[in-house]
Formats: sequence, structure tokens, C-alpha cells
Amino acid sequence: MDHFDIGTLLLGAGPANLALAVALEELAPSRVATDTLMIEQADDMVWQRGMLLPWAQSQVSFLKDLVTLRNPRSRFTFVNYLHSTGRLDDFVNLGSAVAYRQEISGYLAWVAESLAHTKIEFGRRVSRIEAVRDADGGVVGWRVRLANGTSLTCGDLVVGVGRDPHVPEVFAGLPANRAIHSARYREGAAGLDERGTRRIAVIGSAQSAAEMAWSAHQTHPHAQCTMIMRSIGLNTYESSKFTNELFYPSFVDSFYETNHEARGQLLREMHRTNYSGLSPAMLDTLYRQTYLERLTGEQRLQMMTMTDVARAELRGDEVVLTLASRRTGELTEFRCDTVLLGTGFEPGMPGLVRELAASADLEEVRVDRFYGLELPAGSTATCHLQGVNEATHGIADSLLSVLSVRAGEIVADLLSARSARAQSPVLRSELAAS
Repeated sequence: MDHFDIGTLLLGAGPANLALAVALEELAPSRVATDTLMIEQADDMVWQRGMLLPWAQSQVSFLKDLVTLRNPRSRFTFVNYLHSTGRLDDFVNLGSAVAYRQEISGYLAWVAESLAHTKIEFGRRVSRIEAVRDADGGVVGWRVRLANGTSLTCGDLVVGVGRDPHVPEVFAGLPANRAIHSARYREGAAGLDERGTRRIAVIGSAQSAAEMAWSAHQTHPHAQCTMIMRSIGLNTYESSKFTNELFYPSFVDSFYETNHEARGQLLREMHRTNYSGLSPAMLDTLYRQTYLERLTGEQRLQMMTMTDVARAELRGDEVVLTLASRRTGELTEFRCDTVLLGTGFEPGMPGLVRELAASADLEEVRVDRFYGLELPAGSTATCHLQGVNEATHGIADSLLSVLSVRAGEIVADLLSARSARAQSPVLRSELAAS
């Protein structure tokens, strides 16, 4: 018999695991959903908390919600959310295929509250994950230790916590209130002293950097905002309809079956469809602002292109950046009060995933076509990874585009694993003993 606290544990209450919870409700309500717990470190359900700006919009169609591409008749669609909240007429009249970010956040919270079987607990921070192994080295379960000292055990684990923020080493020595990553922009910006913030440096040239620059420019009307970037200038996303076909859920099979060299080419060529680019509306907003400021002679928004940050240090009450021109190699000093980091997220596996893989004695993190972590021979437990498999499943893996279909595939894989365990029951006394 099994000695698990729960059957399936979902780490993180973001879109990926919410889509999975919806699929469990619809495809396996009694077999899996009723024995599933989702835990989230935050105290409530908020999407993109750090960049939940009132005017910010999603970059994908509202039809790429948690369920529509898998089951358009579902009660969990974004359209049904709008209908349930009395806002469908307004959205239709807006005439837009993309929703505001805060509206998507509201939709996700509505879905979380609407689940009938899957339980969600907030304020549960994971401190460590350990594989529970049998005498032959097979993984028979997972022990998830929480920051409050308690632990949970499960047979099936799904990790949907997202990637770790990328803070370049050059900024590591700056205090947290002086170097603010986009992942915590709203929190950090709220603590900025209005009178003491007159010079703001924004590092990066992608959407998050541009949004922070525009937000800081608007909320600090007396501050100088300077975007510092390695590129020759800001560009829009590559968004041709032919390119966007590579974001179809059906393209995942093609990408997974492609050889390693060709995968690399695809990822490089698709880079500007999601990274190192801006939405056309954001680009136009910034250009018009710089144009008007040049016209009036009161230029507060500036761009420094082809520039690297060679050093960053706190001198007295100033942040001093040593800038290196990529054109000439010349070094100059740039003084500011605050640095905003639009530097994205670490491309590798999150630390939590590397840790659990190490506990299972895995030399590398590898997933199969259905997002299952490849575990040692004889393992009866499962671990599925969501949103971190771009290298094997394509650039859409971390985006909303494939959520609904991927969730259905993971549910099918979980059902298969449970059926296999039922045919060959394993005594997991190791879990009870600890």
C-alpha cells in the first residue's frame, strides 16, 4: 500500500499548473484531481506580480487561455470568465485579441476559486525537495520540505515554479533597493523615495525593460530615465503569421523529433519572437515620447545603445556604473540613484529542479516527450516539469500558447503511471518511516 500524504503535488499556482488543474478536473476528476494538492508561496493568486502594471497587455490571443485550445466547450474559458463577471460586452466592444495583464490575473484567480476537486494552499514556501528511493535506487516518491518546518510526501510531483531571475554578476554587490529586477519591480518601485530618485538607469532592451522605463518615467515626473542596452536600438517582436505557426501546440512534436543541431537553429531564429523585442504599441509609445521631448527640449527619456555595464558599485549615496562602449571600447562613468534590471531569467533549469534531480542521483535533467523527468530504472514515482523545456519542446514551452494542450498530455501520462502502479503495487514504507 502507499503511504503518501497526497497522490499528486503541484508546486506553483501559475498558469501552467492551473491549466493542469483544469485538465484534471475535466479528464480525471475522481482518479487524480481529488487526490491533488497545489501549493503556492505567495499569499494570493496574482499573475506576473512584479510587472502587473495597469496599462500592460498580454502579447497573445485571449483564446490561448488555460483550456480553449484543448476544450473550447469548457466552463473554464476566458470567455466564460468574462461572461460570469458581466464584462463580456465590454471586452467584445474593445475589439482586441489581447487582454490586459490585470484581466488575465483576475481570470486566473477566478479559475483557482472555481476548482471543485483540486485543493490549493497559499503561503506554502518550499525549502527543499528530496527523492524517496527504494533499496535498488528507484524513486518511489518525493518529500517536499516547507519553510515552516513541515513536509509533504507524494508519488507524483509537478513543478511549475518558473525560472529564476537573471541578475548579472556585475550587479550582485548592489543593495536590493538599488538594483531592482523586473520580477519584483512593483514592490521595489513602491519603495523608491520620490525626492531621492532623480536618475534611473534601466538595463535591457526587451519588453520588461521598456515597460519599467515607461512606468518609471510616468511615476517619477522629475527623474531622468536612461535605457542602457547592448543592441543597436529597440526592435519589435518578430510576429509574422508564418513564424507564429511555430507556437502551435502541434509543433511540439516536430520540434521534439528534430535533431540537436536543428533545434539550436530553430531556437536562435525564433529568439526575437519572444525575447529581445517589444510590442509595436510599446515601441511606438517610447519613440513618440522621445520625439516630443526632443521637440520641447526637455529630454528625460534617453537611450544608450551598444553599451555594456562593466562595473556597478555604490559610492556614498550614488550608484556608479562603469560603461563600456561596444563601438570604441571607451570606458565612462554613469551615476544614478536606482538601477532597474530588465535582464530576464536564467536559461537553465531552476535551482529547485537541479536539487531534486541531484537527490535522485541524476547526472543531468532530461525530460521525455510528455514532460516527465527521466528517473532511474525501477522508479515508480513521476515528476513532470512545466515551462522550462524550451531546449527539447520549443520556445513556446514557457508561454501561454501550449498550456492547455500540454496539460492534457500530462494528465494522460499521470493516468498511465497510476495504472502501471496499480498493476505492480509497491510498498513505500520509506515514506511512512520518516
